[in-house]
Amino acid sequence: MKGIAAQSSVWWKVCQFVMLTVVCTLLALGVWAAVWHGSQSVFSLKMMQMLQTTGTFMLPCFAGAYLWSEKPMEWLHIDRGTDWRAVGVVVVLMLCAVPGVNLLAWLNGKMELPAFLSGLEELMKAQEEAAGELTERFIRADSIGELLLNVCLMALLPAFSEELCFRGTLFTLFSGKGNRHVALWAVAILFSAIHFQFYGFVPRMLLGALFGYMLLWSGSLWLPVLAHFVNNCTAVVLYNLYYMRGRNTDEIDMFGTEDTWWAGILSLLLTAVLIAVLHRVLHSSRRA
Repeated sequence: MKGIAAQSSVWWKVCQFVMLTVVCTLLALGVWAAVWHGSQSVFSLKMMQMLQTTGTFMLPCFAGAYLWSEKPMEWLHIDRGTDWRAVGVVVVLMLCAVPGVNLLAWLNGKMELPAFLSGLEELMKAQEEAAGELTERFIRADSIGELLLNVCLMALLPAFSEELCFRGTLFTLFSGKGNRHVALWAVAILFSAIHFQFYGFVPRMLLGALFGYMLLWSGSLWLPVLAHFVNNCTAVVLYNLYYMRGRNTDEIDMFGTEDTWWAGILSLLLTAVLIAVLHRVLHSSRRA
């Protein structure tokens, strides 16, 4: 079976990957249902998210890589590290990008669909609000231990699993078919769309493209994993700092918009400069 799968076409491999994803997701949800019996407590829902993230994004990637390659870790781009200078640049880049991402998300939220799609727009707004309320329940921590659990669950696990899926697997599959830049942007669009949050589509797509170029320039998945982790971890930690001090957590998402639009513009300019610096560092590292 391994030999047959390895010789199959790109699109048949994509079909195999979809089937693996469905099977692993159902198994993960089955385990959750068997252990927690459908409980709606916050802890139970967090465990469901952990199992679902693992089953949907992580396990199918390892299974697929094993079927399609004699060197699955190399195929997934997790067999090599990266330049320590690039690590530092990425951390600073992602921290500097926060107000700029807020500005793009705010502008994205101003978009309106045509009148004949008003029903769909209302549905998307309701879905965004429900997702926001659930995220707020998940992210809130009343102790250091719970905060560390949230960092693992909402930052570390998604960063590794989603990058393994979108950049490690799908980008690798699609880039073998043709132009790598087209594949990179196609995966970035899919990455944003799969979150089903229309009003954050543009910034999430641009982040997905940035993560893709980090892989393309470095040859290592660990750099986009780091960037993804810093992005998510910053949100988790900032939210809880505001929450514990009794401050309005909406201020986090609003920094870089409206009265502080200048911070959003400055953030985008600094981010562009740091992306250029990162490209130069990685280019010199690969030539050395």
